[in-house]
Amino acid sequence: MKADFTRFLSRGARSMHESAIRRAGDVVLSAHDIVSLAPGFPDPLLFAWDDFRGIGQSLLTGSDGSVLQYGATRGYGPLLEALSEILQLRGIRATPDEVIVTTGSQQGLDLCARVFADAGDVAIVELPAYTGAMTAFGNAQTRLVGVRQDAGGIDLDHLDGLVARERAAGHRIAFVYVVPNFQNPTGLLMSLERRAALLAWAGRRDVLIIEDDPYGALYFDDVASAAETRPLKADDADGRVVYLSSFSKTVAPGFRVAWIAAPSALVAKLEIAKQSADLCTGALDQRFIYEVWKRGVFEGRLPMLRERYREKRRVMERALHRELGDLVSWPAPKGGFFLWAAFPPGIDTDALLARARAHGVVYVPGSAFFVEHRGADRARLSFSAPSPEQIEAGIRRLAAAVREEIGTKETRQAESGSDSGAGPAARSPARSSG
Repeated sequence: MKADFTRFLSRGARSMHESAIRRAGDVVLSAHDIVSLAPGFPDPLLFAWDDFRGIGQSLLTGSDGSVLQYGATRGYGPLLEALSEILQLRGIRATPDEVIVTTGSQQGLDLCARVFADAGDVAIVELPAYTGAMTAFGNAQTRLVGVRQDAGGIDLDHLDGLVARERAAGHRIAFVYVVPNFQNPTGLLMSLERRAALLAWAGRRDVLIIEDDPYGALYFDDVASAAETRPLKADDADGRVVYLSSFSKTVAPGFRVAWIAAPSALVAKLEIAKQSADLCTGALDQRFIYEVWKRGVFEGRLPMLRERYREKRRVMERALHRELGDLVSWPAPKGGFFLWAAFPPGIDTDALLARARAHGVVYVPGSAFFVEHRGADRARLSFSAPSPEQIEAGIRRLAAAVREEIGTKETRQAESGSDSGAGPAARSPARSSG
């Protein structure tokens, strides 16, 4: 019998939840012949392997001991300068003292939770929202409240009502968390008008905004111009937007280099919190990323990445149309890594997952992205890591699982003598035109 060590845990640890995406990833790592449409991994075939080898040879000569030494908590100085230039290209003015490097964006989310929220404070997230952010905020014992979004982004009327309700009840609003560019999981692009309105609203209500932007550089040709991905932070006149971004999707996640841009007074507090977590982000990782930027590899490869991921999106959409027809719909993503699929009423993607795994494919069920009990008919399908051939195979397997599930339900209905009307397949939503 396994020993019970619960008595040694803090109250916070007892309520911690693991990442649904990480759990799905672990299934894939331990299985054979599984096509994973679950984690948002970049395609390793698109990594700049030749450049990495050259950079490694130049850095690891032993002539500069600081390459493998402890570094500053805030980050490697030249990289901080480079980040100021990268941010400038995105319309954001930030001096090096307004930037801190983090060990991936996930650490950035954890730091934001610890610095800006107390236990019991309200963290407002989108419906649906990135599950990694919900995990970070929830494990910090914030109270997660969901706000609706539509095709243009966050619903400001609903948001205003939520804030008024929570404040009237005596609750502190810690922040509003948004992913304006190709939101995870929906792939939605918040309109420029909605961004401006959200900033104006935050000013009136005196609310902090956490803006997460890992995908903004990966827009497709559906986007009229890069201006459509202009960050909220670029128009932040009073320092109420804390901006997070990362090199994980554009360079490689193994380097674990991301950053936060915020007013220097807030960055100073984030730095103190980071000192107790890891003292410093890996020095070698930062030096690699700096060289990738300095040698022009970062900007030079972005057009290729956009084209390759756009093509993978096209492959997945065509396969879904062909294999499932009107049994699935989705908002066509204009960038990023994900497609947000809606299935017929009666299909529960949590229950379907076991059947899909038996057919050799996995995804992330929609319920993982909601702070309330919703999303049972949704699934996040990632087209970023699999090859086009794997995407085709994965969608075929998913379609087989869906049709098998529908057939099973219809058989049960027939056996129970139900004549309540058409089965779930007949009540399918219209499919996307994407």
